[in-house]
Amino acid sequence: MLPRRAFLKLGLLSLASLANLPWKPPLPEEPLEMVGLGRVAAKLIYLYADPSLRAERLAKLQRDSLLPILEEFTSPEGPAFNPLWYRVEGGYVHSGHVQRVDGRHHNQPLGFLSEKRLLGRVTVPYTQSFRVNKYEVWKPLYRLYYDSIHWITAIEQDPEGVAWYRLTDERLLIHYYVPAAHVKPLFPADYAPIQAETPPEDKRIEVSLSQQRLRAFEGDRQVMEVSISSGLPQKGQSQSANDIPTETPLGSFRVATKFPARHMGNGYITADLDAYELPGVPWNMFFHHSGYALHGTYWHNNFGTPMSHGCINLRPEHAFWLFRWSDPPYQPGKWYTAGRGTLVRVVE
Repeated sequence: MLPRRAFLKLGLLSLASLANLPWKPPLPEEPLEMVGLGRVAAKLIYLYADPSLRAERLAKLQRDSLLPILEEFTSPEGPAFNPLWYRVEGGYVHSGHVQRVDGRHHNQPLGFLSEKRLLGRVTVPYTQSFRVNKYEVWKPLYRLYYDSIHWITAIEQDPEGVAWYRLTDERLLIHYYVPAAHVKPLFPADYAPIQAETPPEDKRIEVSLSQQRLRAFEGDRQVMEVSISSGLPQKGQSQSANDIPTETPLGSFRVATKFPARHMGNGYITADLDAYELPGVPWNMFFHHSGYALHGTYWHNNFGTPMSHGCINLRPEHAFWLFRWSDPPYQPGKWYTAGRGTLVRVVE
């Protein structure tokens, strides 16, 4: 059982929490039907009077605010690479920094772990993790987001009988806890390899930086085409703080290492929401010795324009498919799988 001392009970996220959001109330004649739910994925975004970045700014919406989406549409005002806008209560927001969390739900906790560790997917808009220090005092740690992937390594109960999963950070090898209802366990059958119709050597991934598109092929047959976000060059300098260029490298490579979950960023142990810490980055396919990878992305929705520190950002569902389709096949239960994998060509 988890220690009682200074235990912090975390309430489950639900739509009831929407009542506390700092929105302007809708006009009486506005429909209340939602077509989706979004989470503000940046430190702040603006609420606009019209679907245009040039329109009047009505309010600031803070990180992790939940936005009932009343309508989604393409605006003639753009921006051209991503003209998708949402009508929300009181105005309009651009979709670029709004993560859709339409599939949010709670989960029935497992009674026991059948394996040493299981993958798990966060299925609520966000959940707060906690770490127990040496004094058995609970301290907030990372906030974990919808569609991020983590390693479940134990199941424990708090003094009130609520189940919590112990998650293990594969990079820092530290433990932290989240309510088990917030994470869906994934079993090997859930992420089994997709069988291609051609030999492994005939598969390839092509990335066009000028088009911000990724295409996957089996021989001459295209099996996927999606928008991506590649590396955004640093203004005033060509390299990041660790001397690795933030532009996605051009050339021919191969998927070499696959991590189903990866803690990216600086690797600090911190609860600071503004820190460059991205635990649980989903479905990673590393193809370059400097650490560039194809991977899922939960911190923006601005695909079609460069956004990353050099990696190739994909929507989580697209990264999941590519992870299962590409070689080397991932071996369940391993932190990672390495091998000579699928060809990756990055062109202008």
